[in-house]
Amino acid sequence: MTNKNAPQENLFALLPFAVFLGLFLGTGIILTLQGVDFAFYKLPASIAIIPAIIVSIALGKYISKSTIESQIEQFIKGAGNSNITTMCIIYLLAGAFSVVAKATGSVDASVQLGLAVFPDYLLLPGLFLVAAFLSTAMGTSMGTIAAIAPVALGFIESANLDAALVAGCLISGAIFGDNLSIISDTTIASTRSQGAHMKDKFRVNFKFAVPAALICLVIFTVLGGEVNHELTNESAVAGLIPYIVILVLALMGVNVFVVLTLGIVLAAAIGMISNGYQFSAWLNDITAGFSSMQDIFLLSLFIGGLSELVRQQGGLSALTRVIETLARKLTPNNKRRAAGLGIAGLAFICNFFTANNTVSIIVTGDTAKNLATDGELSPAESASLLDVFACINQGMLPYGAQVLLLGATLHISPLSVASHSFYPMVLFFAAGFSFWRLTRNTK
Repeated sequence: MTNKNAPQENLFALLPFAVFLGLFLGTGIILTLQGVDFAFYKLPASIAIIPAIIVSIALGKYISKSTIESQIEQFIKGAGNSNITTMCIIYLLAGAFSVVAKATGSVDASVQLGLAVFPDYLLLPGLFLVAAFLSTAMGTSMGTIAAIAPVALGFIESANLDAALVAGCLISGAIFGDNLSIISDTTIASTRSQGAHMKDKFRVNFKFAVPAALICLVIFTVLGGEVNHELTNESAVAGLIPYIVILVLALMGVNVFVVLTLGIVLAAAIGMISNGYQFSAWLNDITAGFSSMQDIFLLSLFIGGLSELVRQQGGLSALTRVIETLARKLTPNNKRRAAGLGIAGLAFICNFFTANNTVSIIVTGDTAKNLATDGELSPAESASLLDVFACINQGMLPYGAQVLLLGATLHISPLSVASHSFYPMVLFFAAGFSFWRLTRNTK
C-alpha cells in the first residue's frame, strides 16, 4: 500500500533514474569512444541499475521516513507488478522459441521463404510491413517482436543484413501496431482513462501514424539497397509450420503465452519427425533460451521495483506537476495547445522513468483528463496523445522491454536498436506538427 506519510511531490525522488542512466549510458558511450567492442555489454543494465536501487532505498528513508524493510517491501511490490511479470514470462518463452526454432530448421525455412517473396530492394520495408500488420492484429509489440525476431536473425545471417537496420524495421513496425491496435493494452488504458471510444481514438491516431509509416517505408527502402543472398532448397517446407501456426493464432487473438508455448512444442515435434531432433536436446535448448534472456529478465524486475519506489516517494507526481505548469506557460493564450503539450509531455517523460508505456498511461491518466477538460480537448484527442507519446518514448528507450528483447535476440547493443528506431522518431514530429496545426487558431 502507498505510504500515507510520504510527500505528494518530490523531484529529488527521480535521482535514482539519473544514477542508472548515467552509469549505463555513460559507461557505454565512454567505452565506445575508446574503441571497445560491444561497449554496452561491458556493464550490463541489470548491474548498472543496482546502485540506483540502493540510492532510491536510501532516499526513501530521508524523504518519507520509511524503514529499509518498508522500502524493500515496496520494491518487491513493484517488481511483482502483473505487467512486469507478463513481460518476463514473454522473455523466457521468446528465448526458448528462438533457440528451438533455430535448432530444428524452422528459422532457415522461414528465411528462404522470405527471401523468395520480397524483392532484394524491398526486404527491409517488407519486414516493417509484416511487423506492423502482426502487431496491429495482436495488439502487442512484445508479442510481435518475440514471434518475428528469430526469423529476422535468420535473415541477418543468410542475407548479410545490417542487424541494427533489421532491428529498426521490427521495432518500428511493432510500435506502429501497438499504438493503433484496438486490442492493445495501451489503447485500452488510454481510452478508458479518458472516457473515449475506441473508433474515435483510432481515427485521430490514424492521421498521425500513416504519414509517419509512409516516410519510414521510404527510409528503409533507401537504406536497404541491394541484398546479396543465395536461395537454396535445403530447408523443408515443414519448418514453416510453427511460424504459420503462430501467425494464424496471433491473428485469431490467442494469448501470446499460448502462442509461444505451442510454437516451442510444434517446432520440436516437427524437428523430431523430420530430422531426428532429440527430446534431451529440446530440453537443453529450452534451458539455453531461458538463459539467453537472463539480463533483460532481471532488468525488467529491477525497473519495476525502482519505478514503484520513485512513485511512492512522490517523484512521478512532482514530474507531472512540473510538466503541467510548463505547458501552460509555453502557450498561455491557447488552452487547447497547452493541454495537448501537457498531455504529450506527461506521457513521454513519465514513460522515460517507468520504461512501460501502459504503466505511464495509467499513472498520468487522471491528470491528462483534467488537462483535456480545462483545454477543451475531446476524449479521443487526449487518449490519442497519451498513447502516441508513450509509445514513441517506449520505442526509443535503450532500456525499454522491446529494445532489450531485440538486442538480446539479434546479438547487438540496445543503443544500436534504439538509434535505428526510425518510426517513433518520425512519429514524434508528425504527431507534434499535426496537433500544432490543429490548434493554431484556437484561443
